[in-house]
Amino acid sequence: MIKMNKPLYLDNHSTTPVDERVLSKMMPYFTEIHGNPSSIDHIHGNSALKAVKEARNEISKILGCKREHEIIFTAGATESNNLALIGVYRKHKSKGNHIISTQIEHASVLHTLEYLKSEGAEITLLPVDNYGRVSVDDVQNAITDKTILISVMYANNEIGTIQPIKEIGEVAKNNDIIFHCDAAQAVGYEDIDVYKLNIDLMSFSGHKIYGPKGIGGLFIRSFMPIVRINPIMHGGDQERGFRSGTLNVPGIVGLAEALKLLSQESKGINKKNNEFSQKIVEVLQDRFPHIKLNGDPVNRLSHNINITIPGVESKALMLKLKDKLSFSAGSACSTIKVKPSHVLQAIGLNDDDIFQTIRIGLSKSIGKEELDIVIENLLDAIAHLS
Repeated sequence: MIKMNKPLYLDNHSTTPVDERVLSKMMPYFTEIHGNPSSIDHIHGNSALKAVKEARNEISKILGCKREHEIIFTAGATESNNLALIGVYRKHKSKGNHIISTQIEHASVLHTLEYLKSEGAEITLLPVDNYGRVSVDDVQNAITDKTILISVMYANNEIGTIQPIKEIGEVAKNNDIIFHCDAAQAVGYEDIDVYKLNIDLMSFSGHKIYGPKGIGGLFIRSFMPIVRINPIMHGGDQERGFRSGTLNVPGIVGLAEALKLLSQESKGINKKNNEFSQKIVEVLQDRFPHIKLNGDPVNRLSHNINITIPGVESKALMLKLKDKLSFSAGSACSTIKVKPSHVLQAIGLNDDDIFQTIRIGLSKSIGKEELDIVIENLLDAIAHLS
């Protein structure tokens, strides 16, 4: 058995630890190669610029971009989502003011869409089925002559459900509508080719893929069609004018390295984590048959487990296991009050079910000994609290 000095971390949908290989790649850019990549008149600046170009090229190749400049660096997926949604609306509102999305998007999409109502936007949030999948027909039927943007996440951060992105992209393309995808939970884990998937704009983040916090990106299509958006930050016109501000060179280098490593290793990681996820659920349901797996049983992220445990409050379970396992509840917390998860509400769970739901996000490095620790502790704690 592994001797644990601290709880086993199982909240990898929230954030991931930086891979040591990524950190090693980043370190020189904090001290030795510290120049500003916009300062191209001296060696220090050019050295930093070279690193940025190499990182941009690496990311663009992995994601199937036609041109490396289609990758714009941001501070993370939240900023990328804001830039995509607000940027498209302000650029194209003369053509229409209607945006289609879903009820289970990340808060950085839903709150931004709510904000855009103040600028005159009309928002349609489509329902999902009990597995968390949106209907392609519902997307098609929601389109009006004023629709300028469709925004659907690739994979859900709570229940792990993967959406029919290619088919939704085809609907958008056939109707000359811009298609944005928040892929923060999927990049690196899933095989993503933005052109094959008919994606026009795609958001992603470093800290979800064993890279650093504070760095992310936005793919902006520049070929058939050229996608045009307005910037929402102004300053030195970095990133082709889409995102002003001094580039975070260590973060950019780390993002590219993290994406490269995870993409190279994802096949083996996904195979292992799919087996481990199934094992955890099967063992728990064998002992407690009333436990329910949430999300699509097939079209889901391999490292996601979202389960409802009737009769066991998620907060009580987290408290019981706080020194052994770190995972999250199926509800979103604020400093003022605890609110039921909008995602779990959308798939039909009532408030009692929601507050008896937990989310586990397995790491890429989890082994069989850690798997045994997870199962043993969950079984004991659930039995104690039932």
